[in-house]
Amino acid sequence: MAVIHALDDYYLAITLLITIAYQLFFFSIAFSLKFDKLTDFAGGTNFVWLAIITLAFSGHHHARQIVCSLFIMLWGARLSGFLLFRIIKTGKDDRFDDKRDKFFSFLGFWVFQMIWVWTVSFPVTILNSPNVTKFDQPDFGTGRDIAGVILFAIGFILESVSDFQKYRFRTDPANKGKVCDVGLFTWTRHPNYFGEIIIQFSIFMIAVSPSAYGYVTGQAFNAQYAAILGPFFLTLLLMFVSGLTLQERPGAKKRYESGNHWESFTRYTRRTSILIPFPPQLYEPMPTILKRTIFLEFPIYVFDPAKHAVQSKVQEREAEEGNNQRQRSSDGLADGQR
Repeated sequence: MAVIHALDDYYLAITLLITIAYQLFFFSIAFSLKFDKLTDFAGGTNFVWLAIITLAFSGHHHARQIVCSLFIMLWGARLSGFLLFRIIKTGKDDRFDDKRDKFFSFLGFWVFQMIWVWTVSFPVTILNSPNVTKFDQPDFGTGRDIAGVILFAIGFILESVSDFQKYRFRTDPANKGKVCDVGLFTWTRHPNYFGEIIIQFSIFMIAVSPSAYGYVTGQAFNAQYAAILGPFFLTLLLMFVSGLTLQERPGAKKRYESGNHWESFTRYTRRTSILIPFPPQLYEPMPTILKRTIFLEFPIYVFDPAKHAVQSKVQEREAEEGNNQRQRSSDGLADGQR
């Protein structure tokens, strides 16, 4: 099958243009119709299309290319399918409440999604590119390949199972407002994020094998190793931009100010690692310095009521609770007099 040379021989330009066009198409629908249901679907399926197109263009279908392409397609399809199902059930995405009617603010999210898709696809995009496929490749089944497949399976199971466990917990009316501390969430507060990180590094591990074993040399060698920017970018995104930073301190602040299961929440955070799975019995007594370093629970995630809470909201909540308590006591006294 003939190799297709598209703009550059690493397929970076063509995948960027495809991603921009794909995301702008869905952005136009989402902004025009004020429709949230396609946002995450557009992100996940974009990965699928880039893998299919670069694999088809490559003209070579080595087992390693097929495995890496299928892995990112499987991950993207599952993620987009689950998020589409979830948003259909919930009705809208609260992330866009302050952006939905503002063209440039809303577009900014989509531009960031373009960067996310294009960058995280680097390992597969470059592996399928003519500058890499022109070299011979080691037979699939090297130690790196096997380790990558095992890590992918672990990450995929972690992400898939934890998404299901959390969705089932949240949709049970009996759990309204409670802390999700079931299943995988007993070992880490964010098993889905940890699984997603493992998935991307596992794909890179497999994809870079031709260079790691000396088959690919020169600039293509450098390009394959530079593709680690993809999984690193995803990790930084989840840890410092759209993942933990939006979940940890803001979530704790909301619970504290509303008094929503605050005690059980603080007990859960003391016992449970923020990202890396670890037995809660061992994590709870661990020195704080180890939690803040080895286990990545950096100060930016920690909520301090004295510093971060809006005290007026706390006082309003406490006053309302006091009024409710007095009303219940009054009602009980009246019932006793009858």
